[in-house]
Amino acid sequence: TEHITISGEGKIGSSVRFALLTDLHSCYYGKDQSQLIRMIDKEKPDAILLSGDIFDDRLGQKNARIFIEGVADRYPCFYVTGNHEFWSKKEDEVKEFLASKGVTVLEGNARNISINGNDIDICGVDDPTYMTESEWEERLDGADKESNSGNYRILLSHRPEKVEAYKKYDFDLILCGHAHGGQWRIPFTKRGVAAPNQGLLPAYVDGLYDLDNGSEMIVSRGLARERMPYPRFFNHPEVVIIEME
Repeated sequence: TEHITISGEGKIGSSVRFALLTDLHSCYYGKDQSQLIRMIDKEKPDAILLSGDIFDDRLGQKNARIFIEGVADRYPCFYVTGNHEFWSKKEDEVKEFLASKGVTVLEGNARNISINGNDIDICGVDDPTYMTESEWEERLDGADKESNSGNYRILLSHRPEKVEAYKKYDFDLILCGHAHGGQWRIPFTKRGVAAPNQGLLPAYVDGLYDLDNGSEMIVSRGLARERMPYPRFFNHPEVVIIEME
């Protein structure tokens, strides 16, 4: 796990803890996904935020489903699609499964949650795999309009490279995956060698970034293991624990 502490921008009065999971790609984490579930239980998050590619287009759905079934009845869970859910052509089936387990599926909208007396809006957009830029920005508009700027607002979105779009809004925190930590991480830096849609020496692959509109963005290195085209290098899979106070 990686722990990142951020301020609640004056909108958070008592501490809140989120677990950010991305890019599981239906990988195996022990019998009944016990390694992963134990890691989360140990951290006692108030909610689990799933920023895409939890399911995969080549590995079957089994491991992802077992994981969801293991956590969804005990934690509020919020989910957005990644590109691999769309590539699988099973995104509707995945969303129906998640909804049936009580997971909130976000696709250009927002949901309010009260945690320890804090009003937090969790917003989310589908991955833009098969959308035009304007279609995708309509989803961002929808998420923006359904949320209340007086509340602390979190945007779940799979893609970290879309910072120019995010900067048009005033979400407090944007949570992404997709970059897999830059695949091979350059030791002692937050830089990776290559990432999808960012190319070589990508800018946004790991940890906390301050955007110049005042938003913060956290990018998780994700949980993909056996699904990676190349082995990870200085780049362990991770669950990100976000502490807000």
